[in-house]
Amino acid sequence: MRIVTFRAIKEYVEKDANAAVALYEWYHRVRRANWNNLLELKKDFNSVDYVGNERYVFNIKGNHYRIVCIIIFASKKVYIRFIGTHAQYNKISTKMI
Repeated sequence: MRIVTFRAIKEYVEKDANAAVALYEWYHRVRRANWNNLLELKKDFNSVDYVGNERYVFNIKGNHYRIVCIIIFASKKVYIRFIGTHAQYNKISTKMI
């Protein structure tokens, strides 16, 4: 898969270095993937949730962090829309992502 918005990870790690290992691990796992649908995605990330409108929520580092992505399976692209703690995720509006 191609992560189009990798810069979001770099910027988040600059703000919260504790997330670096988990986010870079997630990034490398996603880059190596070749998903065609949610079932294949769930084989690599069994806790991922589909929240509608091509958006998926990943629980990272024991559910301490969350990543919200748009995944376009046909073109193999991943767009990061949000990275934050679980508490920050609970405060965002679905219109923001």
